[in-house]
Amino acid sequence: MRLVLLAFALLMLQPATGWAEWQVKPFVGATFGGTTSFLDPGQEAGKRKLALGASATWLGTFIGVEGDVVRVPGFFQDPLLVRGSSVTTLTGNLVLTLPRKYTEYGLRPYLVAGGGVVRVAIDQGEALLDVQTTMKVLDFGGGATGFLTDRIGLNWDVRYFRSVGGKEGTGLTIGGKEQISFWRATMGVAVRLGAGR
Repeated sequence: MRLVLLAFALLMLQPATGWAEWQVKPFVGATFGGTTSFLDPGQEAGKRKLALGASATWLGTFIGVEGDVVRVPGFFQDPLLVRGSSVTTLTGNLVLTLPRKYTEYGLRPYLVAGGGVVRVAIDQGEALLDVQTTMKVLDFGGGATGFLTDRIGLNWDVRYFRSVGGKEGTGLTIGGKEQISFWRATMGVAVRLGAGR
């Protein structure tokens, strides 16, 4: 609740004469450096996996808000034990960036932090061993956006995700609570939908 109030206060502190814009960013990337308490005999969580997703961002002069969704198919893999798996995150984030007037003809860096949910699904061919769980997740990171035209640009982004408050004693984890964490690096297209002064 405090984070929501802080975000609202910062949004209200932006100059009234500033501008605002919407950006949509479909992206492709990879996860890496992951750890998990779920049974993972092949240590797959730490390996690179394809990540597909998109984000929508409203940016004011120096602060904004963002919704981000990504799906990582095959996060857990084992030819003998796992028939299919995926990890999906849905987060809402606060965005801090440099004012556009300082970065009009270059890369515009930004920082993000927020939270949401992560969904872990593992199909092991046996109902008692399958995993279908949703946990809270926190994320933080940063990136940069550079526009090639007034509307189309490129975006690079790196973030860290970590679950919080997973269930205990499910029998499908090692070390107690359900837990998953990983880094995500992406590159995508940035589409500016509107801007005004």
